[in-house]
Amino acid sequence: MTLPLSWSELESLADFPRDFINGPTNAHARLRLFGRSESEVRVILYRDHHAWCPYCQKVWLWLEEKQIPYRIEKVTMFCYGTKESWYKRKVPSGMLPALELDGRLITESDDILLSLESVFGPLTQSMSDRRVIPLRQLERSLFRAWCSWLCRSNAQEQRNREQFITIVEKVEEALSQTPGPYFLEEFGTVDVIFTPYVERMNASLYYYKGYSLREENPRLAAWFDGMENRQTYRGTQSDFHTHAHDLPPQMGGCYENGTPQMLINKARVDHGPWLGLPDVSYPEPKTSRTEALQRVMKHRDNLIRINPADDQLFDIALRCALTKMMTDQICLPPQGSDLGLRYLRDRISVPRDMSIYAAKRLRQAIEETASLVGDQQGTPIPVNHRRDQDPAQFAKALKQA
Repeated sequence: MTLPLSWSELESLADFPRDFINGPTNAHARLRLFGRSESEVRVILYRDHHAWCPYCQKVWLWLEEKQIPYRIEKVTMFCYGTKESWYKRKVPSGMLPALELDGRLITESDDILLSLESVFGPLTQSMSDRRVIPLRQLERSLFRAWCSWLCRSNAQEQRNREQFITIVEKVEEALSQTPGPYFLEEFGTVDVIFTPYVERMNASLYYYKGYSLREENPRLAAWFDGMENRQTYRGTQSDFHTHAHDLPPQMGGCYENGTPQMLINKARVDHGPWLGLPDVSYPEPKTSRTEALQRVMKHRDNLIRINPADDQLFDIALRCALTKMMTDQICLPPQGSDLGLRYLRDRISVPRDMSIYAAKRLRQAIEETASLVGDQQGTPIPVNHRRDQDPAQFAKALKQA
């Protein structure tokens, strides 16, 4: 056992420079220019703070792929805090996303993409392309089948499962029509449309139903691999843990089926090990630990303040976990700190806080450190809302992110 590194010693290891404005796609930017002048910005995207909104992800990914200069304004989703009054004045319904294009406000993600296409041109294929329209309809059929299986009680579990798999087989057939990984010959609009909910299906069905969409469907597996070859998608991509726990308040509930495989999958997502889960397949970047450390350092004061554990106790315990992550040296945290550590472990959100591998490394280090002193779990994650993730808790730091 060794003593944990001090905050100043940890800070010396947190060298993870990033260009939020012109660099790779990231969840922290407030302005994206892609090497162009700020005077060229014609678009403002209003999206949620946490990058949980699927429709926001669709528009976000489209803008990143087209490299359209834009500003980002972040808004609180209903399920994790109070909607900002300034946004309600702009969009009375409060729904997300919204987009301003040359001063004109547009809502509804498909209408937003159609408007963007009319000004900047399509993303390889138009939303109204004769090849795109039936695939858009297929995506909606897949969405409805997923909702029926995930969000309804187990009385019709087998029928809902079969209906979903029937639609998945149609998706597999559609993907088989091209030699590459994407829905059409080149990456484009269709892939952007499928991305948000297929990503959430992969996570939620693994966790709540014991069904691994990516592992059981080779064409979808190849599609995921193709998407992960794109820096744009990696910057918007979430993980199983984040989606499994952000979806229930948004979907009105997610039902576990209680099968042996489902229970195994749930335990793996909640308690680890997280490396090797079928939520990501590209090689882990060498910077994953440094990225995780840099993000914790940025928000450490708030992380300590809102944690249910005593501030001084948690300060030491967190440094123990970070020391383990960065040096692989085991540090014994204070007795009773396991609860506070696991509270944080459960509330790391991808990509809001950090990228997928960075989150896995941080969760792993926290869990290994907590296990040295006990098996207490943190306050359970709410299922009717996520006010435990209210962005107002981090308002000052968010403005600087």
